[in-house]
Amino acid sequence: MSKPTQSTRTVTAGQDKARNQGIVNTPVFHASTVLFPTMEAMRHAVKNRDSVLYYGRRGTPTTMTLCDALAELEGGAGTVLYPSGLAAICGALLAFLQAGDHLLMVDSAYEPTRTFCDRMLKGWGIETSYYDPRIGAGIAGLMRDSTKVVFTEAPGSLTFEIQDISAIAEAAHARGAVVMMDNTWASPLFFKPFEKGVDVSIQALTKYVVGHSDAMLGSATATADCLKQLRDGRNLLGAAAGPDDVYLATRGLRTLEVRLKQHEANALKVARWLEARPEVEHVLHPALPSHPDHAIWKRDFLGSSGLFSIILKEGSQEAVDAMMDGYRYFGLGFSWGGFESLALPANPAAARTAVPWRASGPLIRYHIGLEDPDDLIADLDEGFARFAQHPPCQHRP
Repeated sequence: MSKPTQSTRTVTAGQDKARNQGIVNTPVFHASTVLFPTMEAMRHAVKNRDSVLYYGRRGTPTTMTLCDALAELEGGAGTVLYPSGLAAICGALLAFLQAGDHLLMVDSAYEPTRTFCDRMLKGWGIETSYYDPRIGAGIAGLMRDSTKVVFTEAPGSLTFEIQDISAIAEAAHARGAVVMMDNTWASPLFFKPFEKGVDVSIQALTKYVVGHSDAMLGSATATADCLKQLRDGRNLLGAAAGPDDVYLATRGLRTLEVRLKQHEANALKVARWLEARPEVEHVLHPALPSHPDHAIWKRDFLGSSGLFSIILKEGSQEAVDAMMDGYRYFGLGFSWGGFESLALPANPAAARTAVPWRASGPLIRYHIGLEDPDDLIADLDEGFARFAQHPPCQHRP
């Protein structure tokens, strides 16, 4: 029998005919207590609590379906769920760190991740050092005997550096550290973390897996060597994902590939148009040949998604506000990964310590949704016309 393609696995992964009893989508199980017919059945559940029905917080058929699907698509041994992407990041870190440990965190990480490290981990006696996203194998020089976790994110949340995950993983493993990755941007379809040496792959399922901006959810998938410690940590924290959000994520997963390909095509068309604009200094999209890390992206990734940033040559706050306020199709909001397009001005300088952020002008992050890209380009064009009505003012990061 031939091995199914990724397209087929995206549709079928995690489906269990016995568990679903013929129903295409695993129903929503709202459950806390699970009743057992006999004491022997109860003892069996206690012994196998991570794989059978035991208690609602540990899993139901709803959560088991999504966990099985994500583990299969990412290539890990198992997956655990959290109520948000940030909860997945924090929960995974807490499962592998304790007082006296050292964490190496990429300098371009999602800003709430930094805040968690600088406040909560620091308060618990865990030291965090931030490193250059482009350090590659050079991270070996930052490793200590107490370094237990190296955290990666590719590309960076706002600045879109692509990390050499394989080189970092090799150096980290040589010193016995666990490698974690935030793989939300590419999803399991466009980046295979475990083939590159990652031990724990984290996703904000809120983004592309849910795909409709109507649920909060996170996941962490681990290798066989790390799965028990990850699960134990999640269970000790009492983290549990809501069944309705899990259902929406499973349903969204089935169309992930077709949506992601459309996000990719739309974003590339818009990004190429932006590259030609006189107002734009740089387009930070790893799939463009102009990106400084394009060669690594091309080597390691199977595609790109709808999220990227631009750096304007200059621009006053008034000019940026006028450009943003008049958009018709680009919503002003946080998060990304839904069907809608979004725009977000940001200043990475405040959240960089290893590599200072210097840019000629303001940074705008765009998420390109599933609208017609020509309509989005027209919207952006009108925005630049509003931008031009205000006198230039050199940006000071």
